[in-house]
Amino acid sequence: MNGYERIKAALNGQPTDTTPIMLHNFMMAAREAGVSMNQYRNDPQIIADVFKKAIDTYQYDGILVDIDTVTLAGALGVPVDFPESEPARSHEGLISSIEEVNQLKPVLIKDYRYIDIWLEAVRKLKEYFKDDVFIRGNCDQAPFSLASMIRGTQDWLMNLYMTQDTTLLHQLLEYCTEATTQFINLMAETGCDMVSNGDSPAGPDMVPPEIYETYALPYEQKVIDAAHANNLPYTLHICGNTDLILERMVKSGADAFELDYKTDINAIKSVCKDRITFIGNIDPSGIIAMGTPQQVEEKTIQLLEAFADSNRFILNAGCAIPTSTPGENLKTMIDCARNF
Repeated sequence: MNGYERIKAALNGQPTDTTPIMLHNFMMAAREAGVSMNQYRNDPQIIADVFKKAIDTYQYDGILVDIDTVTLAGALGVPVDFPESEPARSHEGLISSIEEVNQLKPVLIKDYRYIDIWLEAVRKLKEYFKDDVFIRGNCDQAPFSLASMIRGTQDWLMNLYMTQDTTLLHQLLEYCTEATTQFINLMAETGCDMVSNGDSPAGPDMVPPEIYETYALPYEQKVIDAAHANNLPYTLHICGNTDLILERMVKSGADAFELDYKTDINAIKSVCKDRITFIGNIDPSGIIAMGTPQQVEEKTIQLLEAFADSNRFILNAGCAIPTSTPGENLKTMIDCARNF
């Protein structure tokens, strides 16, 4: 089997010849290619070349094309800064009160420079690898996460807890759903094999399960429906410990969950069973970046053994692999999977 076939099989609950591997390694890959994050984010050909080199070096199965976590926010007008050697970031919201939702400009993300670069990079990778390597076009943030950027995280949380008339909260979430859906629809046109979003602010590390169910889940369902309308499988990523919302997350309709190392493996297995593919979840910083090769091997084997009886497992870190990760550690993780 080739990489595309392995990932595809795991998404369908079918056996594979070896453990499928999909890496969230864009920062590390750029560094190893001698490219700054500023160069990376501004040129789709550089992005494509960075991942080609990473595939040549590590021989993994699936590419997760990512740029940062603020591209949709930037497309909607949230102030964003662009460090030379780090992914872009935002520090403040766009609106100073929830009432300003009515003043937001119409959603039209396709004209934003970094949306176009992201899409073109995915298109180039799919054209190059065809059906040999699986291409996952990440679509930045899910609606709840995007709403927290537009309003500002602290103010968004205050509004969730203090606002009695929730009409404007849902209006902002609908606005963000439109933005995320537009990205998914545009990404589908690239020919990618899967789409995904992150929704970490909706996890239990930030808000209680009741908030997730009321304000995040319904809008995740809408963007996942958009992915499925494009005949694409969908991965939902949430950082932190998601034990308390795993059962609720199943209702989203996602085909796969990409979860943090803080989430209990037994809980993941119990909830996902034969219904949802699990992607993850080795600690990207404490183990993959800062651990010894022996520690990487121990954690990888531990995870492989836990999912040895499952056809719905894809090996990855629990989140983005840090820039500073030693190549030896990543090779150790991959070798463990190939020889398991």
